[in-house]
Amino acid sequence: MLPAAAGTLLARLPAYPGSVLLVTALNLGLAPQLPDDVRQQLVRKKLRIQVRDARLTFDFSWTGQRFAACAAQQAADLTISASAHDFLRLAQRQEDPDTLFFSRRLAMEGDTELGLMVKNTLDALELPVLDLQQLKPPRLLARIAAWRATAARPVGKQP
Repeated sequence: MLPAAAGTLLARLPAYPGSVLLVTALNLGLAPQLPDDVRQQLVRKKLRIQVRDARLTFDFSWTGQRFAACAAQQAADLTISASAHDFLRLAQRQEDPDTLFFSRRLAMEGDTELGLMVKNTLDALELPVLDLQQLKPPRLLARIAAWRATAARPVGKQP
């Protein structure tokens, strides 16, 4: 659980840049794995992630090709909310969404059918476990340097 002061500070940040960062991650990690039927069901559906203790809200939708950030003023078709700690435990696969839901630590509001489809789709996908060790500055900088070195090689010079 985040301290209340951190939540108050985070709540003052504009929501849109955070939504852009979230959809960038979703487009890199999740979008390529979405089955065609799920892609069709998500078109023009507005989704919202609320991190309760951080007082952050991320609004986005599926355009048919990718996830895109949305303005926060529109009503969401589905809102998923939990604490930052519980979202982190979900991403690290240390907690089951059903357990969090039935203990009232994870909430889904709005279109129930859409919520079940999203949950079942995420359960069925082979998503990488979020490893926070990979985000430490030395490791992150090494990964960026390796990516840049690979990207800078002329075509035909790849090992």
